[in-house]
Amino acid sequence: MLRRLALVFALLGPPASPAVAAPLEAAIVAGGCFWCVESDFRRVEGVADVRVGFTGGSTPDPVYADVARGRTDHLEAALITFDPAVISYARILHLFLRSIDVFDDGGQFCDRGAHYATAIFATVDQRAQAEAAVAEAEADLGAAIVTPVRDATAFYEADDFHQNYANSTERTMTRFGWVERRAAYKRYREACGRDRRVREVWGDAAAFAPEGAS
Repeated sequence: MLRRLALVFALLGPPASPAVAAPLEAAIVAGGCFWCVESDFRRVEGVADVRVGFTGGSTPDPVYADVARGRTDHLEAALITFDPAVISYARILHLFLRSIDVFDDGGQFCDRGAHYATAIFATVDQRAQAEAAVAEAEADLGAAIVTPVRDATAFYEADDFHQNYANSTERTMTRFGWVERRAAYKRYREACGRDRRVREVWGDAAAFAPEGAS
């Protein structure tokens, strides 16, 4: 049921309510590790929620183990719901593109494979804005980028274990030992070199990578 609701919400939007001035909207993006995209956008004013999952492929009801091992044609992705009265879809995409390596078509950072590729999944109504965001990024960088605009398709939520992993205080066994998930995530992100590479690509325009990122 949750997966169906996520799909309906992403493609059609929630039903209008007379008590709400404007309904929330949604953006679906793939930026490598979905925990990183989720962690970045949960800090953005106007973002109501971020759910991680899979999209872009033909396998119904994919599970994390299959996607992560490249057994499906899905990408790891994030469904970002936001208040358009506070932040626009165009701004979401502006931040997203400046939080990834838009020159890497073989995955992202230390995560390799097609399932870690980048993409913007746009509805018919969103496509013009998505293409404009890509064109703006190319103009800013003075080079073509590899992040495509693809048609929005079914978005399948990942299991609860993977939701909001970067902020979870639950403990789990990792290669770093028995630690809180948020601690494991921090170490993973640092070891993967995500912020360092984003700074190399975007410089001061990097959306979330701090200056001097390692």
